[in-house]
Amino acid sequence: MAASVFGRRAQLGAIGLTAFALTAMASGMAFAQAPDRAAIQAQVAKRHDTAVKALQDWIALPSIAAEDRNAKQGAEYMAKLAREAGFQKVEIVDTGGKPGVFATLDAGAPTTVGVYYMYDVKQFDPAEWSSPPLEARIVDKPGLGKAIVGRGAANQKGPEMAFLTALHAIRDAKQKMPVNLVLVAEGEEEIGSPNIGKLVLRPDVQAALKKSIGVFMPMGLQDPDGAVTVNLGAKGVVELELVADGNAWGRGPSKDVHSSLKAMVDSPAWRLVKALDTLVSEDGNTITVDGFPKPTPLTATERAQIAKSVAARDEATARKSLGVPHWIDDLSWEKANERLVSQPTINIEGLVGGYTGPGGKTILPYRAVAKIDMRLVPPMTRDGAVEALKAHLKKRGYGDIAVNVSGGYDPTTTAADSRLIQAQINVLRRNNIEPLLWPRLAGSYPGFVFTQPPLSLPSGHFGLGHGGGAHAPDEFYLIQSTNPKVQGFDGAVMSYVDYLYELGAAGGSSAAAK
Repeated sequence: MAASVFGRRAQLGAIGLTAFALTAMASGMAFAQAPDRAAIQAQVAKRHDTAVKALQDWIALPSIAAEDRNAKQGAEYMAKLAREAGFQKVEIVDTGGKPGVFATLDAGAPTTVGVYYMYDVKQFDPAEWSSPPLEARIVDKPGLGKAIVGRGAANQKGPEMAFLTALHAIRDAKQKMPVNLVLVAEGEEEIGSPNIGKLVLRPDVQAALKKSIGVFMPMGLQDPDGAVTVNLGAKGVVELELVADGNAWGRGPSKDVHSSLKAMVDSPAWRLVKALDTLVSEDGNTITVDGFPKPTPLTATERAQIAKSVAARDEATARKSLGVPHWIDDLSWEKANERLVSQPTINIEGLVGGYTGPGGKTILPYRAVAKIDMRLVPPMTRDGAVEALKAHLKKRGYGDIAVNVSGGYDPTTTAADSRLIQAQINVLRRNNIEPLLWPRLAGSYPGFVFTQPPLSLPSGHFGLGHGGGAHAPDEFYLIQSTNPKVQGFDGAVMSYVDYLYELGAAGGSSAAAK
Protein backbone atom coordinates (compact mmCIF):
# COMPACT_ATOMS: atom_id res chain seq x y z
CA MET A 1 0.00 0.00 0.00
CA ALA A 2 1.24 3.51 -0.80
CA ALA A 3 2.68 5.47 2.13
CA SER A 4 0.10 8.23 1.73
CA VAL A 5 -2.70 5.69 2.00
CA PHE A 6 -1.03 4.07 5.02
CA GLY A 7 -0.83 7.43 6.75
CA ARG A 8 -4.44 8.34 5.94
CA ARG A 9 -5.68 5.01 7.30
CA ALA A 10 -3.62 5.40 10.46
CA GLN A 11 -5.20 8.81 11.02
CA LEU A 12 -8.64 7.40 10.39
CA GLY A 13 -7.79 4.53 12.72
CA ALA A 14 -7.14 6.99 15.54
CA ILE A 15 -10.58 8.49 14.97
CA GLY A 16 -12.04 4.98 14.94
CA LEU A 17 -10.32 4.08 18.22
CA THR A 18 -11.77 7.15 19.87
CA ALA A 19 -15.19 6.07 18.69
CA PHE A 20 -14.60 2.59 20.09
CA ALA A 21 -13.57 4.01 23.45
CA LEU A 22 -16.57 6.35 23.59
CA THR A 23 -18.90 3.51 22.73
CA ALA A 24 -17.42 1.39 25.49
CA MET A 25 -17.75 4.15 28.10
CA ALA A 26 -21.29 4.97 27.04
CA SER A 27 -22.42 1.35 27.31
CA GLY A 28 -20.61 0.78 30.59
CA MET A 29 -19.08 -2.43 29.23
CA ALA A 30 -16.89 -3.68 26.38
CA PHE A 31 -13.14 -3.13 26.66
CA ALA A 32 -11.21 -1.45 29.41
CA GLN A 33 -9.08 0.22 26.78
CA ALA A 34 -9.16 0.59 23.02
CA PRO A 35 -6.95 -1.76 21.01
CA ASP A 36 -3.56 -0.59 19.81
CA ARG A 37 -4.48 -0.27 16.15
CA ALA A 38 -1.01 0.91 15.15
CA ALA A 39 0.51 -2.25 16.62
CA ILE A 40 -1.97 -4.39 14.71
CA GLN A 41 -1.30 -2.50 11.51
CA ALA A 42 2.44 -2.98 11.97
CA GLN A 43 1.87 -6.73 12.20
CA VAL A 44 -0.26 -6.64 9.03
CA ALA A 45 2.61 -4.94 7.17
CA LYS A 46 5.13 -7.39 8.65
CA ARG A 47 3.03 -10.35 7.59
CA HIS A 48 2.26 -9.08 4.08
CA ASP A 49 4.62 -11.33 2.11
CA THR A 50 3.74 -14.41 4.17
CA ALA A 51 0.02 -13.80 3.71
CA VAL A 52 0.28 -13.23 -0.03
CA LYS A 53 2.32 -16.43 -0.39
CA ALA A 54 -0.31 -18.29 1.64
CA LEU A 55 -2.98 -16.99 -0.73
CA GLN A 56 -0.96 -18.13 -3.74
CA ASP A 57 -0.57 -21.59 -2.21
CA TRP A 58 -4.31 -21.78 -1.54
CA ILE A 59 -5.14 -20.81 -5.13
CA ALA A 60 -2.79 -23.56 -6.31
CA LEU A 61 -5.11 -26.10 -4.64
CA PRO A 62 -8.44 -25.81 -6.49
CA SER A 63 -11.43 -27.60 -4.96
CA ILE A 64 -14.03 -27.91 -7.71
CA ALA A 65 -17.23 -29.60 -6.62
CA ALA A 66 -18.63 -29.91 -10.15
CA GLU A 67 -15.55 -31.90 -11.18
CA ASP A 68 -15.26 -33.83 -7.91
CA ARG A 69 -11.79 -32.38 -7.58
CA ASN A 70 -9.81 -31.98 -4.35
CA ALA A 71 -12.77 -31.90 -1.95
CA LYS A 72 -10.97 -33.83 0.80
CA GLN A 73 -7.74 -31.90 0.29
CA GLY A 74 -9.63 -28.59 0.19
CA ALA A 75 -11.38 -29.29 3.49
CA GLU A 76 -8.14 -30.36 5.14
CA TYR A 77 -6.38 -27.21 3.92
CA MET A 78 -9.26 -25.04 5.13
CA ALA A 79 -9.04 -26.69 8.55
CA LYS A 80 -5.27 -26.09 8.61
CA LEU A 81 -5.73 -22.39 7.83
CA ALA A 82 -8.32 -22.06 10.61
CA ARG A 83 -6.05 -23.69 13.19
CA GLU A 84 -3.14 -21.47 12.21
CA ALA A 85 -5.34 -18.37 12.57
CA GLY A 86 -6.18 -19.23 16.19
CA PHE A 87 -9.37 -21.28 16.12
CA GLN A 88 -9.06 -23.67 19.04
CA LYS A 89 -11.63 -26.22 17.90
CA VAL A 90 -11.58 -27.25 14.23
CA GLU A 91 -13.51 -30.18 12.79
CA ILE A 92 -14.03 -31.54 9.29
CA VAL A 93 -17.71 -32.42 8.96
CA ASP A 94 -19.15 -35.18 6.80
CA THR A 95 -22.16 -33.73 4.96
CA GLY A 96 -22.92 -36.63 2.67
CA GLY A 97 -21.43 -34.54 -0.14
CA LYS A 98 -18.24 -32.51 -0.06
CA PRO A 99 -16.98 -32.12 3.52
CA GLY A 100 -17.51 -28.96 5.51
CA VAL A 101 -15.40 -27.36 8.23
CA PHE A 102 -16.69 -26.17 11.62
CA ALA A 103 -14.40 -24.10 13.84
CA THR A 104 -14.73 -21.97 16.95
CA LEU A 105 -12.50 -19.31 18.47
CA ASP A 106 -13.34 -18.56 22.10
CA ALA A 107 -11.88 -15.19 23.10
CA GLY A 108 -13.89 -14.94 26.31
CA ALA A 109 -15.69 -11.97 24.73
CA PRO A 110 -19.32 -11.03 25.40
CA THR A 111 -20.10 -11.01 21.66
CA THR A 112 -20.00 -13.89 19.20
CA VAL A 113 -19.93 -13.48 15.41
CA GLY A 114 -20.51 -16.12 12.74
CA VAL A 115 -18.33 -16.29 9.63
CA TYR A 116 -19.27 -18.16 6.45
CA TYR A 117 -16.56 -19.43 4.08
CA MET A 118 -16.52 -21.39 0.84
CA TYR A 119 -13.32 -23.23 -0.02
CA ASP A 120 -14.49 -24.39 -3.45
CA VAL A 121 -14.03 -22.54 -6.74
CA LYS A 122 -15.50 -22.54 -10.23
CA GLN A 123 -14.20 -24.58 -13.14
CA PHE A 124 -11.71 -23.03 -15.55
CA ASP A 125 -10.18 -23.51 -18.99
CA PRO A 126 -6.48 -22.52 -18.91
CA ALA A 127 -6.59 -21.74 -22.66
CA GLU A 128 -8.86 -18.77 -21.90
CA TRP A 129 -6.50 -17.19 -19.36
CA SER A 130 -3.66 -14.74 -20.01
CA SER A 131 -1.96 -15.96 -16.82
CA PRO A 132 -2.09 -19.61 -15.63
CA PRO A 133 -5.13 -19.93 -13.34
CA LEU A 134 -3.35 -21.96 -10.65
CA GLU A 135 -0.04 -20.09 -10.56
CA ALA A 136 -1.50 -17.01 -8.87
CA ARG A 137 0.98 -14.66 -10.48
CA ILE A 138 1.10 -11.04 -9.39
CA VAL A 139 0.55 -8.89 -12.46
CA ASP A 140 0.11 -5.21 -13.23
CA LYS A 141 -3.50 -4.17 -13.72
CA PRO A 142 -3.57 -0.80 -15.52
CA GLY A 143 -5.51 1.77 -13.53
CA LEU A 144 -5.70 -0.50 -10.46
CA GLY A 145 -2.25 -1.66 -9.34
CA LYS A 146 -0.72 -5.08 -8.70
CA ALA A 147 -3.08 -8.02 -8.43
CA ILE A 148 -3.03 -11.78 -7.98
CA VAL A 149 -4.56 -13.54 -11.00
CA GLY A 150 -5.93 -17.00 -10.35
CA ARG A 151 -9.08 -19.06 -9.97
CA GLY A 152 -10.64 -18.20 -6.63
CA ALA A 153 -8.57 -15.03 -6.15
CA ALA A 154 -11.63 -12.82 -5.73
CA ASN A 155 -14.28 -15.48 -5.24
CA GLN A 156 -13.53 -16.05 -2.45
CA LYS A 157 -10.03 -16.92 -1.31
CA GLY A 158 -8.53 -13.42 -1.48
CA PRO A 159 -11.01 -11.82 0.94
CA GLU A 160 -11.03 -14.96 3.10
CA MET A 161 -7.24 -14.93 3.41
CA ALA A 162 -7.40 -11.22 4.28
CA PHE A 163 -9.78 -12.02 7.13
CA LEU A 164 -7.57 -14.83 8.44
CA THR A 165 -4.60 -12.47 8.24
CA ALA A 166 -6.52 -10.01 10.44
CA LEU A 167 -6.79 -12.71 13.11
CA HIS A 168 -3.04 -13.41 12.89
CA ALA A 169 -2.25 -9.69 13.19
CA ILE A 170 -4.45 -9.14 16.25
CA ARG A 171 -2.84 -12.11 18.00
CA ASP A 172 0.72 -11.21 16.97
CA ALA A 173 0.19 -7.64 18.19
CA LYS A 174 -0.82 -9.15 21.56
CA GLN A 175 -4.21 -7.46 21.44
CA LYS A 176 -7.38 -8.94 22.88
CA MET A 177 -9.63 -10.56 20.29
CA PRO A 178 -12.81 -8.46 20.51
CA VAL A 179 -15.32 -11.20 19.66
CA ASN A 180 -15.71 -14.95 19.70
CA LEU A 181 -15.95 -16.52 16.26
CA VAL A 182 -17.90 -19.43 14.80
CA LEU A 183 -16.68 -20.45 11.34
CA VAL A 184 -18.56 -22.66 8.91
CA ALA A 185 -16.90 -23.45 5.58
CA GLU A 186 -18.36 -25.52 2.76
CA GLY A 187 -17.01 -27.04 -0.43
CA GLU A 188 -20.19 -26.97 -2.53
CA GLU A 189 -21.15 -23.29 -2.88
CA GLU A 190 -20.40 -23.30 -6.59
CA ILE A 191 -22.92 -26.11 -7.21
CA GLY A 192 -25.74 -24.55 -5.18
CA SER A 193 -24.82 -25.72 -1.66
CA PRO A 194 -26.92 -28.92 -1.72
CA ASN A 195 -25.72 -30.03 1.74
CA ILE A 196 -25.27 -26.74 3.58
CA GLY A 197 -28.06 -27.60 6.01
CA LYS A 198 -26.28 -30.77 7.10
CA LEU A 199 -23.32 -28.62 8.13
CA VAL A 200 -24.95 -25.54 9.63
CA LEU A 201 -27.95 -27.20 11.25
CA ARG A 202 -26.05 -30.03 12.92
CA PRO A 203 -27.08 -29.57 16.59
CA ASP A 204 -23.70 -28.47 17.96
CA VAL A 205 -22.98 -26.16 15.01
CA GLN A 206 -26.45 -24.68 15.21
CA ALA A 207 -26.07 -24.13 18.97
CA ALA A 208 -22.76 -22.30 18.46
CA LEU A 209 -24.20 -20.06 15.73
CA LYS A 210 -27.31 -19.37 17.80
CA LYS A 211 -25.10 -17.45 20.25
CA SER A 212 -23.95 -15.07 17.50
CA ILE A 213 -25.29 -11.66 16.52
CA GLY A 214 -25.18 -12.67 12.86
CA VAL A 215 -23.09 -14.26 10.13
CA PHE A 216 -21.00 -12.49 7.50
CA MET A 217 -18.98 -13.56 4.48
CA PRO A 218 -15.66 -11.82 3.69
CA MET A 219 -15.77 -10.10 0.31
CA GLY A 220 -13.85 -7.41 -1.60
CA LEU A 221 -16.70 -4.94 -1.97
CA GLN A 222 -15.00 -1.84 -3.33
CA ASP A 223 -15.75 -0.67 -6.86
CA PRO A 224 -12.78 0.50 -8.98
CA ASP A 225 -13.54 4.04 -7.79
CA GLY A 226 -13.61 3.01 -4.12
CA ALA A 227 -17.36 3.04 -3.50
CA VAL A 228 -18.87 0.31 -1.32
CA THR A 229 -22.34 -1.17 -1.50
CA VAL A 230 -23.84 -2.69 1.64
CA ASN A 231 -26.16 -5.49 0.55
CA LEU A 232 -29.26 -6.10 2.66
CA GLY A 233 -30.02 -9.44 1.07
CA ALA A 234 -29.30 -11.69 -1.88
CA LYS A 235 -31.27 -13.48 -4.54
CA GLY A 236 -31.86 -17.19 -4.20
CA VAL A 237 -30.85 -19.59 -6.93
CA VAL A 238 -31.75 -22.98 -8.37
CA GLU A 239 -29.27 -24.85 -10.56
CA LEU A 240 -30.72 -27.60 -12.71
CA GLU A 241 -30.66 -29.43 -16.01
CA LEU A 242 -33.54 -29.96 -18.41
CA VAL A 243 -32.99 -33.19 -20.33
CA ALA A 244 -34.82 -34.29 -23.46
CA ASP A 245 -34.14 -37.94 -24.18
CA GLY A 246 -35.58 -40.17 -26.90
CA ASN A 247 -35.83 -43.10 -24.50
CA ALA A 248 -37.85 -41.13 -21.91
CA TRP A 249 -39.97 -39.45 -24.60
CA GLY A 250 -40.84 -42.69 -26.38
CA ARG A 251 -40.28 -40.92 -29.69
CA GLY A 252 -37.15 -40.03 -31.62
CA PRO A 253 -34.06 -42.25 -31.55
CA SER A 254 -32.79 -44.20 -28.55
CA LYS A 255 -29.23 -43.56 -29.76
CA ASP A 256 -27.60 -41.08 -32.14
CA VAL A 257 -28.58 -41.79 -35.75
CA HIS A 258 -27.75 -40.36 -39.19
CA SER A 259 -29.20 -36.89 -39.73
CA SER A 260 -30.79 -37.90 -43.04
CA LEU A 261 -33.38 -39.74 -40.94
CA LYS A 262 -34.74 -36.43 -39.63
CA ALA A 263 -37.26 -36.64 -42.48
CA MET A 264 -38.94 -39.54 -40.66
CA VAL A 265 -37.66 -39.44 -37.06
CA ASP A 266 -38.52 -36.98 -34.26
CA SER A 267 -35.72 -34.90 -32.71
CA PRO A 268 -35.23 -34.68 -28.91
CA ALA A 269 -33.01 -31.63 -29.47
CA TRP A 270 -35.81 -29.70 -31.17
CA ARG A 271 -38.19 -30.87 -28.45
CA LEU A 272 -35.96 -29.34 -25.84
CA VAL A 273 -35.75 -26.07 -27.79
CA LYS A 274 -39.54 -25.90 -28.09
CA ALA A 275 -39.96 -26.63 -24.37
CA LEU A 276 -37.46 -23.90 -23.47
CA ASP A 277 -39.40 -21.45 -25.61
CA THR A 278 -42.46 -21.86 -23.38
CA LEU A 279 -40.57 -20.70 -20.28
CA VAL A 280 -40.05 -17.08 -21.32
CA SER A 281 -41.49 -14.34 -23.49
CA GLU A 282 -40.46 -13.97 -27.13
CA ASP A 283 -37.53 -11.71 -26.21
CA GLY A 284 -36.44 -14.12 -23.47
CA ASN A 285 -36.73 -11.49 -20.74
CA THR A 286 -39.99 -12.25 -18.94
CA ILE A 287 -40.82 -15.55 -17.23
CA THR A 288 -43.98 -17.17 -18.62
CA VAL A 289 -44.01 -20.36 -16.53
CA ASP A 290 -47.58 -21.14 -15.51
CA GLY A 291 -48.06 -20.64 -11.78
CA PHE A 292 -44.53 -19.33 -11.23
CA PRO A 293 -44.26 -17.53 -7.85
CA LYS A 294 -44.60 -13.75 -8.06
CA PRO A 295 -42.05 -11.32 -6.60
CA THR A 296 -42.93 -8.76 -3.96
CA PRO A 297 -42.90 -5.24 -5.48
CA LEU A 298 -40.10 -2.91 -4.44
CA THR A 299 -40.90 -0.68 -1.49
CA ALA A 300 -40.46 3.08 -1.56
CA THR A 301 -37.40 2.67 0.68
CA GLU A 302 -35.84 0.16 -1.69
CA ARG A 303 -36.47 2.38 -4.70
CA ALA A 304 -34.83 5.27 -2.85
CA GLN A 305 -31.81 3.10 -2.03
CA ILE A 306 -31.46 2.12 -5.68
CA ALA A 307 -31.84 5.72 -6.88
CA LYS A 308 -29.13 6.94 -4.48
CA SER A 309 -26.77 4.14 -5.44
CA VAL A 310 -27.09 4.48 -9.22
CA ALA A 311 -26.62 8.24 -8.96
CA ALA A 312 -23.24 7.59 -7.35
CA ARG A 313 -22.14 5.03 -9.96
CA ASP A 314 -21.12 5.61 -13.56
CA GLU A 315 -23.34 3.89 -16.12
CA ALA A 316 -20.77 4.12 -18.92
CA THR A 317 -18.17 2.36 -16.76
CA ALA A 318 -20.65 -0.39 -15.94
CA ARG A 319 -21.53 -0.91 -19.60
CA LYS A 320 -17.87 -1.02 -20.58
CA SER A 321 -16.87 -3.48 -17.86
CA LEU A 322 -19.71 -5.82 -18.85
CA GLY A 323 -19.38 -5.33 -22.60
CA VAL A 324 -23.08 -4.49 -22.76
CA PRO A 325 -24.25 -1.77 -25.19
CA HIS A 326 -27.90 -1.72 -24.02
CA TRP A 327 -29.95 -2.75 -21.01
CA ILE A 328 -33.10 -4.86 -21.44
CA ASP A 329 -35.82 -2.93 -23.29
CA ASP A 330 -33.42 0.02 -23.49
CA LEU A 331 -34.26 0.81 -19.88
CA SER A 332 -32.67 3.75 -18.11
CA TRP A 333 -29.79 3.12 -15.72
CA GLU A 334 -32.07 3.44 -12.70
CA LYS A 335 -34.89 1.30 -14.10
CA ALA A 336 -32.45 -1.39 -15.22
CA ASN A 337 -31.12 -1.61 -11.66
CA GLU A 338 -34.62 -1.74 -10.23
CA ARG A 339 -35.22 -4.72 -12.49
CA LEU A 340 -31.92 -6.28 -11.43
CA VAL A 341 -32.97 -6.16 -7.79
CA SER A 342 -36.65 -7.04 -8.09
CA GLN A 343 -37.07 -9.59 -10.87
CA PRO A 344 -36.53 -13.36 -10.94
CA THR A 345 -34.78 -14.83 -13.97
CA ILE A 346 -34.53 -18.07 -15.93
CA ASN A 347 -31.14 -18.19 -17.61
CA ILE A 348 -29.67 -20.71 -20.04
CA GLU A 349 -26.09 -21.34 -18.93
CA GLY A 350 -25.41 -23.77 -21.73
CA LEU A 351 -26.97 -26.06 -24.34
CA VAL A 352 -25.41 -29.45 -24.92
CA GLY A 353 -26.48 -32.05 -27.45
CA GLY A 354 -24.99 -34.15 -30.18
CA TYR A 355 -21.75 -33.16 -31.85
CA THR A 356 -20.06 -29.86 -30.90
CA GLY A 357 -16.52 -30.40 -32.19
CA PRO A 358 -14.75 -28.95 -35.25
CA GLY A 359 -16.58 -29.08 -38.55
CA GLY A 360 -19.85 -30.92 -38.91
CA LYS A 361 -21.06 -34.39 -38.06
CA THR A 362 -24.35 -35.35 -39.62
CA ILE A 363 -26.19 -36.94 -36.71
CA LEU A 364 -29.61 -36.67 -35.12
CA PRO A 365 -28.78 -36.81 -31.39
CA TYR A 366 -30.98 -38.87 -29.10
CA ARG A 367 -30.38 -36.58 -26.13
CA ALA A 368 -30.09 -32.85 -25.45
CA VAL A 369 -29.46 -30.95 -22.21
CA ALA A 370 -30.06 -27.35 -21.16
CA LYS A 371 -28.14 -26.14 -18.11
CA ILE A 372 -30.36 -23.64 -16.32
CA ASP A 373 -30.15 -21.31 -13.36
CA MET A 374 -33.16 -19.55 -11.89
CA ARG A 375 -32.62 -16.50 -9.67
CA LEU A 376 -35.27 -15.91 -7.04
CA VAL A 377 -36.49 -12.93 -5.02
CA PRO A 378 -38.72 -12.84 -1.93
CA PRO A 379 -41.11 -14.42 -1.21
CA MET A 380 -40.11 -17.10 -3.73
CA THR A 381 -38.63 -20.36 -2.56
CA ARG A 382 -36.42 -22.92 -4.26
CA ASP A 383 -39.00 -25.68 -3.88
CA GLY A 384 -41.86 -23.49 -5.08
CA ALA A 385 -39.99 -22.47 -8.24
CA VAL A 386 -39.00 -26.05 -9.08
CA GLU A 387 -42.53 -27.40 -8.57
CA ALA A 388 -43.97 -24.64 -10.78
CA LEU A 389 -41.45 -25.48 -13.51
CA LYS A 390 -42.27 -29.19 -13.40
CA ALA A 391 -46.02 -28.55 -13.43
CA HIS A 392 -45.66 -26.13 -16.35
CA LEU A 393 -43.73 -28.61 -18.48
CA LYS A 394 -46.27 -31.33 -17.76
CA LYS A 395 -49.20 -29.03 -18.54
CA ARG A 396 -47.63 -27.97 -21.84
CA GLY A 397 -47.09 -31.59 -22.89
CA TYR A 398 -43.39 -31.83 -21.98
CA GLY A 399 -43.73 -34.04 -18.91
CA ASP A 400 -41.09 -36.41 -20.25
CA ILE A 401 -38.38 -33.74 -20.03
CA ALA A 402 -36.39 -34.47 -16.90
CA VAL A 403 -35.83 -31.68 -14.36
CA ASN A 404 -32.61 -32.59 -12.54
CA VAL A 405 -31.93 -30.14 -9.70
CA SER A 406 -28.30 -30.11 -8.55
CA GLY A 407 -28.55 -27.40 -5.88
CA GLY A 408 -30.09 -24.13 -4.83
CA TYR A 409 -31.61 -22.14 -2.00
CA ASP A 410 -34.02 -19.35 -1.08
CA PRO A 411 -33.32 -15.58 -1.18
CA THR A 412 -32.30 -13.68 1.97
CA THR A 413 -33.20 -10.40 3.62
CA THR A 414 -31.45 -8.66 6.52
CA ALA A 415 -32.62 -5.51 8.31
CA ALA A 416 -30.55 -2.37 7.83
CA ASP A 417 -30.78 -1.62 11.57
CA SER A 418 -29.29 -4.96 12.61
CA ARG A 419 -26.05 -4.74 14.55
CA LEU A 420 -24.25 -6.69 11.81
CA ILE A 421 -25.12 -4.06 9.17
CA GLN A 422 -24.80 -0.98 11.39
CA ALA A 423 -21.25 -2.01 12.28
CA GLN A 424 -20.40 -2.11 8.57
CA ILE A 425 -21.83 1.36 8.06
CA ASN A 426 -19.85 2.74 11.01
CA VAL A 427 -16.55 1.28 9.80
CA LEU A 428 -17.07 2.55 6.27
CA ARG A 429 -17.88 6.08 7.42
CA ARG A 430 -14.75 6.18 9.57
CA ASN A 431 -12.85 5.33 6.40
CA ASN A 432 -14.43 8.32 4.63
CA ILE A 433 -16.70 6.05 2.58
CA GLU A 434 -20.39 6.82 2.51
CA PRO A 435 -21.99 3.37 2.15
CA LEU A 436 -24.58 2.76 -0.53
CA LEU A 437 -27.37 0.58 0.84
CA TRP A 438 -28.60 -1.94 -1.71
CA PRO A 439 -31.78 -3.99 -1.27
CA ARG A 440 -30.54 -7.25 -2.72
CA LEU A 441 -27.38 -8.66 -4.25
CA ALA A 442 -28.18 -9.99 -7.73
CA GLY A 443 -25.85 -12.90 -7.12
CA SER A 444 -26.55 -15.66 -4.63
CA TYR A 445 -25.03 -17.32 -1.58
CA PRO A 446 -26.60 -19.78 0.88
CA GLY A 447 -27.37 -17.16 3.52
CA PHE A 448 -30.91 -18.52 3.79
CA VAL A 449 -29.64 -21.20 6.17
CA PHE A 450 -28.70 -18.39 8.59
CA THR A 451 -31.60 -15.97 8.02
CA GLN A 452 -34.45 -18.51 8.11
CA PRO A 453 -35.61 -20.48 11.17
CA PRO A 454 -34.33 -22.07 13.28
CA LEU A 455 -31.39 -19.61 13.38
CA SER A 456 -33.16 -16.44 12.10
CA LEU A 457 -29.95 -14.40 12.15
CA PRO A 458 -28.83 -11.35 10.16
CA SER A 459 -26.43 -12.31 7.38
CA GLY A 460 -24.41 -10.30 4.88
CA HIS A 461 -21.03 -9.54 3.32
CA PHE A 462 -18.23 -7.19 4.33
CA GLY A 463 -14.72 -6.15 3.36
CA LEU A 464 -12.75 -3.43 1.66
CA GLY A 465 -10.52 -4.25 -1.28
CA HIS A 466 -11.28 -4.96 -4.90
CA GLY A 467 -11.38 -7.95 -7.21
CA GLY A 468 -12.99 -9.04 -10.45
CA GLY A 469 -13.51 -11.80 -12.97
CA ALA A 470 -15.39 -14.17 -10.69
CA HIS A 471 -16.45 -17.28 -12.68
CA ALA A 472 -14.54 -15.87 -15.67
CA PRO A 473 -11.02 -16.01 -17.10
CA ASP A 474 -8.32 -13.84 -15.47
CA GLU A 475 -10.05 -13.60 -12.10
CA PHE A 476 -8.03 -11.26 -9.86
CA TYR A 477 -7.73 -9.76 -6.39
CA LEU A 478 -5.95 -6.46 -5.80
CA ILE A 479 -2.77 -6.66 -3.71
CA GLN A 480 -1.30 -3.16 -4.07
CA SER A 481 -3.56 -0.32 -5.12
CA THR A 482 -2.54 2.75 -7.08
CA ASN A 483 -5.82 4.48 -6.19
CA PRO A 484 -5.81 5.85 -2.62
CA LYS A 485 -9.59 5.35 -2.49
CA VAL A 486 -9.28 1.61 -3.10
CA GLN A 487 -7.59 -0.67 -0.59
CA GLY A 488 -5.05 -3.30 -1.47
CA PHE A 489 -4.53 -6.51 0.51
CA ASP A 490 -3.25 -4.84 3.70
CA GLY A 491 -6.08 -2.32 3.64
CA ALA A 492 -8.58 -5.15 3.24
CA VAL A 493 -7.02 -6.90 6.26
CA MET A 494 -7.39 -3.76 8.37
CA SER A 495 -11.03 -3.41 7.35
CA TYR A 496 -11.69 -6.77 9.01
CA VAL A 497 -9.75 -5.72 12.10
CA ASP A 498 -11.90 -2.58 12.32
CA TYR A 499 -15.10 -4.56 11.71
CA LEU A 500 -14.38 -7.08 14.46
CA TYR A 501 -13.62 -4.35 16.98
CA GLU A 502 -16.72 -2.44 15.93
CA LEU A 503 -18.86 -5.55 16.38
CA GLY A 504 -17.31 -6.16 19.80
CA ALA A 505 -17.37 -2.54 20.98
CA ALA A 506 -21.00 -2.60 22.15
CA GLY A 507 -20.39 -5.70 24.29
CA GLY A 508 -23.33 -7.18 26.11
CA SER A 509 -25.34 -10.25 25.29
CA SER A 510 -25.00 -11.76 21.84
CA ALA A 511 -28.73 -12.31 21.78
CA ALA A 512 -29.37 -8.59 22.18
CA ALA A 513 -29.54 -6.05 19.36
CA LYS A 514 -29.43 -8.60 16.56
